[in-house]
Amino acid sequence: MPPTPTPETLWFTRCPVPTATGIAADRHWLSEEFAPDGITVRSLQDAAEDVDAEIRGTHYTHALRALIREGGNVPALWARSRGESTRLIGLTWIEERQCILVAPGSGIRGASALRGLRLALPHHPIAIDFWRAMAVRGFEGALASAGYALSDAVSVDVPADGHTGQWSAVLAALARGDVDAVYVKGALAVEAARRAGAEVAVELDELPDRVHRVNNGTPRPITVHQRLLDDHPDLVDRFLAVLLRAADWAADQPAEVARILGSETGASAEGVSGAYRPGTHRALHPDLSEDRLDLLHLQSTALHRHGFLPEPVDVGGWADRGPLHRARLRIGTTPVLTPSRTP
Repeated sequence: MPPTPTPETLWFTRCPVPTATGIAADRHWLSEEFAPDGITVRSLQDAAEDVDAEIRGTHYTHALRALIREGGNVPALWARSRGESTRLIGLTWIEERQCILVAPGSGIRGASALRGLRLALPHHPIAIDFWRAMAVRGFEGALASAGYALSDAVSVDVPADGHTGQWSAVLAALARGDVDAVYVKGALAVEAARRAGAEVAVELDELPDRVHRVNNGTPRPITVHQRLLDDHPDLVDRFLAVLLRAADWAADQPAEVARILGSETGASAEGVSGAYRPGTHRALHPDLSEDRLDLLHLQSTALHRHGFLPEPVDVGGWADRGPLHRARLRIGTTPVLTPSRTP
């Protein structure tokens, strides 16, 4: 197959969470990097109004060849599992306040107290229901930390139809008494939980073993289409180099990172500070350490076991260390050391 021409547009997409991609976009460094080549850099999110639904949907399918994605691992693994030719070129690990919430006054506290309870599993009519996957893995991690399995509790489907807001359906089910516990994560969840008056039963971020905190954003992958990597590896390397520079900059700019996170998540300063621990601004560097790859393998195995992935994903074979190595050489940096599995 002949190489493709240099793309006129280089696309990127990221989730509304802490990412080096979001930092670089805010600083306009991606557009500045590729402007001399006549390449326009566009965000799927920011270009939503003039881009058709099929292209917007590539945030999940990654079928767009000139796309680099930094986002949740559930859609990324799902796309790879379905046969999309993508490569894993980086992983981050950022604690994003994962909680199990219960009704006010219930007295439910601690992971062991979840045994036998009715747990809310949201259902969204989308191709890959990452919301449901997050809840399954959140509850599974909490229960496993106490020596139990997901089957030791009662799973209750909660349709999301007719609800606005990321967590409104499960929090409404909790308020009605239809369920005993819900899983939430992130800045908007902090605000929604406060409005609902829900109480925290389990702070997953405080569980000592990171195995129990593996979920959609932990670890969070950076992926690229194989064709872009094959035909234009220099574009991928340069993109990653900009992300490394953005992560370096963020490490010294906690206030600016908090501002950018507010813009990315749509949450208030209080929501951002409640969701992201001090030091988040120093955790944006991607790597492909064996530790993070092992944790992603655990996630992939669990997602396949629960039916979210049609086929297993060979995480080790999916990873390509070349682009990140070359990006580091471009800016003259060494890998940032990542913490061990049990910090």
